[in-house]
Amino acid sequence: MINDLFTNLAQWVVELVYSFGYTGVFVLIALINLHLLPLPTQLILSLAGFLVGQGRFSLVLVLMASTAGGLAASLALYFLGLWIGEENLHRLIGRLECFKLVYRSDLHKASKVFERHGGKAIVIGHLVPAVGALISIPAGLKRMPLLRQFVVYTVVGSGLWNATFITLGWVLGTEWVIIEQYAPLIEYTVLTTLIGGALWFVWHRRKAHKYK
Repeated sequence: MINDLFTNLAQWVVELVYSFGYTGVFVLIALINLHLLPLPTQLILSLAGFLVGQGRFSLVLVLMASTAGGLAASLALYFLGLWIGEENLHRLIGRLECFKLVYRSDLHKASKVFERHGGKAIVIGHLVPAVGALISIPAGLKRMPLLRQFVVYTVVGSGLWNATFITLGWVLGTEWVIIEQYAPLIEYTVLTTLIGGALWFVWHRRKAHKYK
């Protein structure tokens, strides 16, 4: 029965994207990032990539719509953390656990990522399974500067995530549905590549500075 419900929901999402285009992508990505819709963003993004390949979507516009949806959800969660406080937040999520949309363990994982990596955690968090936009809550709790840090990091992290799965959907064409099956492997590959690139950049800068 659960599988049937998921299938029906997925079919509804596909129809919504076909019918409402970029607006549908924006709304769906925002709802999923807010944990109000129990579907993976990969489903929406890979479908959008397929539609890019079919000429129905513009790559630039669908990337902007999906990233704007991720940013809108992240801002909502940032202000939730900013205004409600940590104790009330844990109490709220505890009450929501019965709906199986979000868990205190998800928030704990996001908080650990933020504490370990600081501002860079906003970028990294969007690429870590079960963290995503939830990384915005500890950012709000810690009062990270909104415009010059939080928004910039969020756009970069969300944009990287969205671009990856939109491009894969475009490349795979009619086989775009298999992305959901291999999503965890893709997620960790993207994250590893990003961290490896950052480490290489730091090493290269230090080496260049050493020989000046």
